[in-house]
Amino acid sequence: MAAVAGLITASVCAKPAARRSTAADLRLRVVRTFPHDSRAFTQGLLMFDGKLYESTGLLGRSSVRRVDLASGVVESQTPLPAELFGEGLARVGQRLIQLTWKNGKALVWDLGTMAKVMEFSYDGEGWGLCFDGKRLVMSDGSDRLTFRNPATFDKEGEVRVRREGRPVASLNELECVAGLVYANVWQDNHIARIDAASGEVTGWIDASGLLDRESAASADVLNGISELEGTGHLLVTGKLWPNLYEVEVVPAAKDEPK
Repeated sequence: MAAVAGLITASVCAKPAARRSTAADLRLRVVRTFPHDSRAFTQGLLMFDGKLYESTGLLGRSSVRRVDLASGVVESQTPLPAELFGEGLARVGQRLIQLTWKNGKALVWDLGTMAKVMEFSYDGEGWGLCFDGKRLVMSDGSDRLTFRNPATFDKEGEVRVRREGRPVASLNELECVAGLVYANVWQDNHIARIDAASGEVTGWIDASGLLDRESAASADVLNGISELEGTGHLLVTGKLWPNLYEVEVVPAAKDEPK
């Protein structure tokens, strides 16, 4: 009886093995192409009220700017001090928050005047930033997404990003869309679609082949994602890219390489 009881106890207490979720293999289908300033070292990108807002990087060349999407014309631009390297950009109400790479400063700009209002301080590097409606989501080039209070920039939690159980590092520019975070992966032509609550990558998006060979020769890496409101599409570009693309995320063909 003891042996039988032991078997029953083991059966009751045993837990089913955790299932490892599989990220969907996806790709981008280009819907429209827009001009983009090929001198812009794009670090942050977002659309609001029909205008494109962009953070650009490099020491002595960093800026925050408002751009007309259709023409690519820069309508308003504020340069950063020469010692600051601009990074990710997010909108909270009528303000923009712009990260800096190694300066530990988040700059706050008035959306209308593009004038600096204030700044926050933080530890570590700043890479990507987006706002999910309640919290700011920040990347630092690791596999970590940090959640921050939009009013104080205080840290309120974090999540580690995993794709089928493995860390996804080099998370760069971010876009928050309905509980998901789209993240550029630095020096990779993939965009990770991440469940913000769990950190699990639910989609692995192949974004290769957007630039022709001639344009790619003078361009830097893929970087820059924005939701195009009301369409279900995204806008994507890269550092020093001559174009910005409106794209639809679709399933990859089964015979396409991963």
